[in-house]
Amino acid sequence: MKNRIRVLRAEKDWTQAQLAALIGVSRQAIVAVENGKYDPALPLAFRIARAFEKNVEEVFIWENDSER
Repeated sequence: MKNRIRVLRAEKDWTQAQLAALIGVSRQAIVAVENGKYDPALPLAFRIARAFEKNVEEVFIWENDSER
């Protein structure tokens, strides 16, 4: 699954560590999600989306959707 976390963090001028602290995970977890090495469970996906004041669909892109 693709995501826009890096772009959204840049818009907020947040580091990976700042986002991680805000949502209660490790910086390494943010790195893994950002790089597409880990797809977050729904509760984490919702926490990430809420941190950016976005819907989950605005942060995460299901790869099949990009093929349409």
